[in-house]
Amino acid sequence: MSLEDVHCKTEFSKGDAGAKMTAKDMLKITVNLVVIYIIGGLILALVYATTSPIMFKKGEEEKQAALKTMMPEADTISAIYQITDDSIKSVRNEGVPDDVITQLKNLSKEWFIGKDKFLGFLQEKIGTEKSNQYESIFLKSFKISDWYPHKKHAEYYVAQKCAEVKVKKTTDEKTGEVKEEKECIGPQDIGYIAEGFGKGYSSYINLLVSVDKDFTVKKISILHHAETPGLGDEIEKDYFLKRFENKSVDNLVVVKGETKDKVEAISGATISSRAVTEDAVRNGVKMLKEKLSGGVKDGSHS
Repeated sequence: MSLEDVHCKTEFSKGDAGAKMTAKDMLKITVNLVVIYIIGGLILALVYATTSPIMFKKGEEEKQAALKTMMPEADTISAIYQITDDSIKSVRNEGVPDDVITQLKNLSKEWFIGKDKFLGFLQEKIGTEKSNQYESIFLKSFKISDWYPHKKHAEYYVAQKCAEVKVKKTTDEKTGEVKEEKECIGPQDIGYIAEGFGKGYSSYINLLVSVDKDFTVKKISILHHAETPGLGDEIEKDYFLKRFENKSVDNLVVVKGETKDKVEAISGATISSRAVTEDAVRNGVKMLKEKLSGGVKDGSHS
């Protein structure tokens, strides 16, 4: 056998072995990637499960703090809940069993201001165990104080003053954390708050507006926007926000130049001014007036 034959045979064997090693390596890489993917997914799920309740609680606390600045004299600022035929269908679609659905159908179609009142009513009527088991579904499906300006989810609230506030302290058996539960005795409506959106020059403007029982504007607060710096972003400034105080829905109209009864536009930012005034705020106040002008419906638990 010649030296050339030996060399060729050797190279062929190396190539053949190399091909086999490549297949094994690909299999190993595939298995390793699958394992890493599974482990990564489990870690992300664990992190989400751990942090999601904390983030939700923090979000709720921040929301309540923002709402409180809109009407600081209020003792409670709450969403509205009501059991309706449509909401019962929604609950059924969420997988709530038929025996609970039957119980819900027999309940009155009253309004409830605040989730604590509503959940207390459900615990009394269908039992604490069932109420707690489906609490998140009930709160989502039976909340009626939602609306969708520009197809964006927003909420509105009832602000109340209590004749007396009773504070009850409870200790969590698992964590040992002491919590305060406040009970509002003799609540009276003092106003309403709505979240709204207005289509500005370069963004949707997200804001809060508070009104008294006569639907006269008390205060507005800009939550988020991306309007032009130096022009449209003047909507955040106090001099503009104060132009809304004590305005009725009919006076929420933008005019160029000085005005006593309407809202003066920001110089060079008429579109942003109108987005706040005639879109977000006026539509929010009109919505509140349409839905709540009769106050809380007769027979409601408030």
